[in-house]
Amino acid sequence: MPGGNPSFPPAPPAMKQPQRRKGEVRSLSAHHPANAFVPVIRRVRHSVVAITSEEESVPDTRSLWDRLLSEWGVTPVEPEPERKRQFGSGFVISPRGYIVTNEHVVRKAKRVAVRLYGRKSPLPASVVWTDPSRDLAVIQVRSHVPLKPLALGSSRLTEVGEWSIAIGNPLGLHHSVTLGVVSGKDRPLQIQNRQFGSVIQTDAAINPGNSGGPLINILGQAIGVNTLMVYPSQSISFAIPIDDIKPLIRPYLDR
Repeated sequence: MPGGNPSFPPAPPAMKQPQRRKGEVRSLSAHHPANAFVPVIRRVRHSVVAITSEEESVPDTRSLWDRLLSEWGVTPVEPEPERKRQFGSGFVISPRGYIVTNEHVVRKAKRVAVRLYGRKSPLPASVVWTDPSRDLAVIQVRSHVPLKPLALGSSRLTEVGEWSIAIGNPLGLHHSVTLGVVSGKDRPLQIQNRQFGSVIQTDAAINPGNSGGPLINILGQAIGVNTLMVYPSQSISFAIPIDDIKPLIRPYLDR
C-alpha cells in the first residue's frame, strides 16, 4: 500500500502429520489432496490377496531301456514329480475367509497358499467352488481373525472414462498397484473354450499374476475381476464385470 508497509499473502497452513498406527510410516506428500489414490489403496489393500498355486506333474523321461524293462515286467524307477508354481490374485468377499479369483489360477493345483497384506506367513487355502466356463473360483482360508471384505460396486453403472485401479500379484510382486481408466464396456470376448458376453476393457496394466485380482473404482469398490491382457498389444486388458459375478458368489457373501 502507498506510504505503508508492503502486504504479502498469508502463508498456507502447514500440513499436519496424521495419526498413524504403531510401526506405520507415512509421508506428508501422501496426504496432499492431489494424491487421491493413496487413501483408496490404504482402504482396500487388506482385502486384496496374493495367491500362489502349486501343480505336480510326472515328466515322461523314460528311456528305451526303461520301456524294455516295462515290457519284460520289470518296474523301472519312477521319476520325481515336477512342481510348477503359478502366481495369481484375489479379493476377500466374506469375513469367514472366502476369496474370489480366476479358475485358471487354481486349476490342477495340489496346494494353494494365500498371502494377506501385512502378514509374513501365507495361509493354506482350499478350493470350494469353480466355474471353468466363466473362469471364476472361490477359495477359502482359515484365519483366527475375521477378514475384511472388499466393497462391491456396480459394473452396470460404471462409465467409460472413470478411473480404474488394478491391484494384484504380477510375477509374484504382491500388492502391486497400476492405474488407468475404463476404456470400454460390454466387449464380447472369446478365449479358447470360454465365451464372455461382455467384459470391461481397461488400460490399467494387467500382467501374469494379476489374474483374479480386483479392478477398483475411485471409491474403493470392486467393479470387475481382472482376467487377461491382449499380447503383444499395449494397455488393452479385460475384467469380468462384478454384476455378472454377484449372483454366482452370493451364497458365500452371506456366510
